[in-house]
Amino acid sequence: MKKSAMVKGLLIAGGMLAVGLGAVGIFVPLLPTTPFLLLAAACFIRSSDRMYAWLMHHRWFGSYIRNYQEHRAITLRAKVVTLVLLWASIGYSALAVATTWWLRAVLAAVAIGVTIHLLQLKTLTGEMLKDLGPPPQNRREGGDHVIHNGSESMPIDRANLVHSTVAHGTRRGG
Repeated sequence: MKKSAMVKGLLIAGGMLAVGLGAVGIFVPLLPTTPFLLLAAACFIRSSDRMYAWLMHHRWFGSYIRNYQEHRAITLRAKVVTLVLLWASIGYSALAVATTWWLRAVLAAVAIGVTIHLLQLKTLTGEMLKDLGPPPQNRREGGDHVIHNGSESMPIDRANLVHSTVAHGTRRGG
């Protein structure tokens, strides 16, 4: 097996694992969804155009990733559902499972920290949704990817996209 084929296979497997963990994170408040979905996008952009396109056009994950990448924002519904599930699961764990005061304090601190983080994220508005346009389309042109966003096309470097997606949570490095 060629080294590049093995790396590609590992990246695809890692991306699928990240998508799975991100999906579980929707229902398990202490497992983060956004970092896993951004990691999956980074893995797929380096390994499989088909998988990247699938993720970015996915019924649930695609808009979630684009909203976060473009605006660092999530919908009001996502905030409310996340906070309700977070406090319900942490509350149950603290009251019914944890038997020591310090474990209850740690659970409360985690819940407060996640709540503060979520409340600091922008809430997605209708104006932000207009700016997003359609999901990005990838295709090869001379080895480079081209991302189409509405009427503009922007050639990009794969390494820059992966770096900016992971490091900054944005598709264009900003």
